[in-house]
Amino acid sequence: MHMETGDMEPPAAVSDDVPAARVVLFDFDGVLLHGDAFTLFVRSRYARSWLRMLLVLPCLPWMLLQLPFSRRSAVRTLVHAALLGTGEQRYRAHAQAFAVELVQHSRRCNRDALRQLRRHQQAGDRVIVVTGCEQALVGGILEQLGLGDIELLASRLRPTWAGMRADFHNVGANKLKALARHGVSAWKLAYSDSLMDVPMLKPADEPVLVNGTPKLCKKMDAALGRVVGRVEWY
Repeated sequence: MHMETGDMEPPAAVSDDVPAARVVLFDFDGVLLHGDAFTLFVRSRYARSWLRMLLVLPCLPWMLLQLPFSRRSAVRTLVHAALLGTGEQRYRAHAQAFAVELVQHSRRCNRDALRQLRRHQQAGDRVIVVTGCEQALVGGILEQLGLGDIELLASRLRPTWAGMRADFHNVGANKLKALARHGVSAWKLAYSDSLMDVPMLKPADEPVLVNGTPKLCKKMDAALGRVVGRVEWY
């Protein structure tokens, strides 16, 4: 039997478009971790070697003079002395060992923040940790927390004849550069505890301040030009 098909409409095309996952950014130090992981690591290097402490003693007067003008210079000296003579492979081994110790024997991990991060993952969000902490160290900590496969943008060290030295410090506006290189240009939420992250928080649809004091909340609102979301996580 012949059927007339001229007046029939073609079937609707099936769309291959899938809604893009929401991008959610998490700072690490002060958000997923109570405190500063790299500072804790450097302190552990001094605590385990009195020779390193002796090395830095002659520099103390200079560092004290520098503090009022450039805290970064004094901190850099301490870091250089802590990593003096430490090659890349050895550094990674020390960072991994410290990560294991920190997670297994410390309450520094912010359980509320980690629960929220996992909720975002379960909801299908694209979660990226964007931090000033060093890559191998923060990567090791995340691995110990069962988050070894999470996207991570962090600071980097480079090997030199004298030991590991700073290469890229992923703080402030540098976080935007790291995100751009990673192919990320827009994000829904961003969690941070610091005014240094204003460049990362400002473009977010929903910036969130973690454990902010009333004074910090007021400064953040002024810096962003709007009221920032607030959470208290412990």
